[in-house]
Amino acid sequence: MQLPNWLVTGGAGFIGSNFVRSVRRAGCARIINLDKLTYAGHLENLADLADDRDHVFVRGDIGDATLIDSLLREHQPAAIVNFAAESHVDRSITGPQEFIQTNVVGTHTLLQCALSYWKSLGGGRAAGFRFLHVSTDEVYGSLGPHDPPFTEDSQYRPNSPYAASKAAADHLVRAYHQTFGLATLTTNCSNNYGPYQHPEKLIPLMIENGRSGRPLPVYGDGRQVRDWLYVQDHCDALRLVLERGRAGETYNIGGDCECANLDIVSSLCRLLDDMYPKDAPHAKLIAHVADRPGHDRRYAIDASKMRRELGWHPRTGFDDGLACTLRWYAEHADWVAAVSTGAHERWIEANYVRRGPAAVNGGIK
Repeated sequence: MQLPNWLVTGGAGFIGSNFVRSVRRAGCARIINLDKLTYAGHLENLADLADDRDHVFVRGDIGDATLIDSLLREHQPAAIVNFAAESHVDRSITGPQEFIQTNVVGTHTLLQCALSYWKSLGGGRAAGFRFLHVSTDEVYGSLGPHDPPFTEDSQYRPNSPYAASKAAADHLVRAYHQTFGLATLTTNCSNNYGPYQHPEKLIPLMIENGRSGRPLPVYGDGRQVRDWLYVQDHCDALRLVLERGRAGETYNIGGDCECANLDIVSSLCRLLDDMYPKDAPHAKLIAHVADRPGHDRRYAIDASKMRRELGWHPRTGFDDGLACTLRWYAEHADWVAAVSTGAHERWIEANYVRRGPAAVNGGIK
């Protein structure tokens, strides 16, 4: 049986590349993978798919309507899965324009191309077409310590340029379903972690700094709480949403694992102590740095709709996922070196080293 084509945008990034790999392992679709290859997208993330004839990589921008139209005509996909986004809050603070261009303007261009393509399809193919937009829990804003978790009906209250740009994209996706009938699906996920995450993000940054004996920079008091989701569990959920989700619906995907940043760093230190006992205790490397502007205090996801409608739940416990992630980075030093460019090192310097110490518990640390 001939496999359906899926157009995946941003498929050389962290979550996107894991999703592409998951789909190809399952053999459920042929992938047309479009990625601009910015700082977070790397061909190294797709190296194990180099000989896969059912994975076609195209370098390009979701804001390039001519390219998108051409890919849709040539490959006639049964679905579009949109991961393409600028996705780091810290970067959105120093350079918000790129986030507006990619996350808002780019998503709109992709939607417009998808709408034109969908209208050109025949009855059965048009009915089966899906546009899956992958978003974030950050669109909902920040929770207090005792507030209930975010649901699909929670009010949008974005607090960073990144979150605001994703919120705008979510609204556009909803509008294209409500106004034009395009069969869209939106997912809002919690913090992902796992293999192939760019080394400037919290968990891989702590792993790499800890392995090399460098400081472990923690924003503020480190008590910011996030819900953590192993990336493979997320990919499994996305495939279920794409295959069985109801058109026009939003699905929250979470790991059911709230944890403070400082507790995660402390857990990684214990794992590093076991792996590199001669350098223990790694906790001595923890350095509190001045907090970033507008830092949301707590996120939490209610994923009961995913369980109720699609029978999904996260399968990877956080301790196991964290240990697997540490081992992956320790075994893939070449990958880390390939994606850690001079620009990456300058970014780390500007966003952590130059911030200065944080005031914690009435003192400076």
